[in-house]
Order: sequence, then C-alpha cells, then structure tokens
Amino acid sequence: MSGADPIVIFAENLWKIYKLDEQEVEALRGVSLTIERNEFVAIMGPSGSGKSTLMNLIGCLDTPTSGTYRLNGKLVSTMTEDELAFTRNREIGFVFQVFNLLSRASAFRNVELPLVYSGMKKAEREERTRRALERVEMKARMSHKPAELSGGERQRVAVARALVNEPSLLLADEPTGNLDSRTGREILNLFHRLHEQGNTIIMVTHDQEVANQAQRIVHIRDGEIEKDERKGA
Repeated sequence: MSGADPIVIFAENLWKIYKLDEQEVEALRGVSLTIERNEFVAIMGPSGSGKSTLMNLIGCLDTPTSGTYRLNGKLVSTMTEDELAFTRNREIGFVFQVFNLLSRASAFRNVELPLVYSGMKKAEREERTRRALERVEMKARMSHKPAELSGGERQRVAVARALVNEPSLLLADEPTGNLDSRTGREILNLFHRLHEQGNTIIMVTHDQEVANQAQRIVHIRDGEIEKDERKGA
C-alpha cells in the first residue's frame, strides 16, 4: 500500500451535472469529503441521492463537472485515460452487487485476471492469487467455477479479485444486495477482518443495518452530504 500520507480520498466542492435532453440534473452539489487510510466508511442514501455518482467519481469511473479530487495525493482531473486505467487497476479494488465473474473460469483464474492485465510474471501472479483467496477463506474452493459456488462464495471470490493487486482502497457497491441475510453478515464480517488488517473500505448502501457495520456513515441526500457521523463520536 503506497505512501505515508494518511489521506486516501480528498474531495472538495465536487459537482456533477448531467445533461438530459434540454434539462440539467445536478447529481452532486458541492460535496466535500476526506477519508483517511484504514477507515471503514459507509456512504448511505436513498435511490437517486447521488451516492452512486459519488462512488463513480471516487473510483475514477467518471469525472466531476467541477471541484477537486485527489486520490493518494494525486490530482485525478489531470490524469490521462491510461493513467486513470492504471489507477483503477492498481489503487482501487471494486466489489459490486453483481459478482461479474467469468462463468467458464475457475475461482483461481477469475482472481488472477487483473494481474494478467498488469503484466505480472506467472510465479508472482499465482502466489498473489493464492494469498488473496486465502484471505477470503476460499483456498479449498479455488478450482471451482462460479456455477459450483454459493452466492456468498462467489462474492468472496469477487472480494479476492478486488484485493489481488493490493490496492490502497476497497470500494464496495451494495456488496450484500444479492445475498440472503446470513450470507450478507458473513461478507460484512469478512470486511471487518480486512479492515482490521489495514484495508481502507468505502461501502455504498441504502440499508441502515449494513451501514451500521462501518465506523463512519456519510449520509447523502439530493446530491449533498446531509450528515457525517462517526461511531463513538
């Protein structure tokens, strides 16, 4: 994990305006947010609140209309497309509600894929892949294909794939949305363990029970931060 700077996310006065037909929609309206290394943060809000837009900006999947966003001290707005792609691959691990696993590939191959794209040598690639699968307790199932795994196991494989590049930030978008409540709890327990191991985690959810698992909850409504609360604060 790179750098000694404690600040991973620095966002100041972020606006995101979409043009739909003749209309302008203000998805984000002047959002400012700082997240430090090893925080576990939930971004919470109802549908249409702007939380997914904020997640896309944090994950370098989209760019703001105006405002400043620095990831690990680097100004994202000045990055080229290649630099953005490199940042998404190396600095950020994504976990989505839909697992996005390749159906014909084993769990091992699914997790290894980002390392193949980054051009890593085979021996190191395989060692890293095994380590990531061990971290999510899937070592015994690494040769199984997605169809042979439960929903919770598939999400664990997706988490391992997000971790395999040892990113500075894990971004999870409704990570328990497709899981039953017991399996959802298992995934949240996994996130707690990863957080204890030093990972910075940002989790987007509309579910209060899920958000309560984080140490800090940022409430967003109508494109603005309504409340930013820390446990025990």
